[in-house]
Amino acid sequence: MAPQLLKGKKGIIFGALDERSIAWITALKCVEAGASIVLTNAPVAMRMGEIQKLADQTGAIVIPCDVSSQEDVDKLIDQSVEHFGGGFDFVLHSIGMSLNVRKGKAYTELDYGFNAKTLDISATSLHRVLATCLRKDALNEWGSVVALTYIAAQRVFPDYSEMADAKALLESIARSFGYHYAVKKKVRVNTISQSPTRTTAGSGVKGFDGFIDYAEKMSPLGNASAEDCANYCVSLFSDLTRMVTMQNLYHDGGFSTVGVTPAVVEKM
Repeated sequence: MAPQLLKGKKGIIFGALDERSIAWITALKCVEAGASIVLTNAPVAMRMGEIQKLADQTGAIVIPCDVSSQEDVDKLIDQSVEHFGGGFDFVLHSIGMSLNVRKGKAYTELDYGFNAKTLDISATSLHRVLATCLRKDALNEWGSVVALTYIAAQRVFPDYSEMADAKALLESIARSFGYHYAVKKKVRVNTISQSPTRTTAGSGVKGFDGFIDYAEKMSPLGNASAEDCANYCVSLFSDLTRMVTMQNLYHDGGFSTVGVTPAVVEKM
């Protein structure tokens, strides 16, 4: 990573849970590249994780935020602007939660109350954060927003269940809001479709080890690591990608373009 690529920039990182989190590693990379950051996660996730340890490493402050609460999102944005002494330049949305997956419910037998919560936290939260930033004029011109997604938004991975629907909605919000934010403030909004990655959250999906092994055999470059993804996020927060917006960017070692490989055929 080019040194000080984010020198003078400020941003909010959502979703750092522990050292395995893409958001955690991205926070470290952003600070290494010269940025100042605010860390945030849901209060329950903060109790489960080690976010204060990351704050100590990065010199960041931690502001709790339940992204399904407009009051919490308002407080997060207001307090971040106050902390930074003005607007900020980037946001990482690394948020995903499915109660149906946690409860082991099949996709054909969803609890719709759980499903509404999944869509609200994992996807609509991006709209809520962007709308709040726009209303409060919190993101600076030529700012950058990145949300993490997965190719299950385009292809069927049966055990990924309702999270596939959530990721499809997330990508749609990024495109639609990306248009409006670009026109009004030159802010760009993109999603990164990352390889399956061994994070604490991802490991909770049934058959996740199979996802990883299959993708590794299908990807010419192999699976992209969490560190690779963090570096990619930094590049998208930087001024080197000022004209990239409303894109779903595959960061998966080529998986998304390959039909089949000898390694998969041999396995079968």
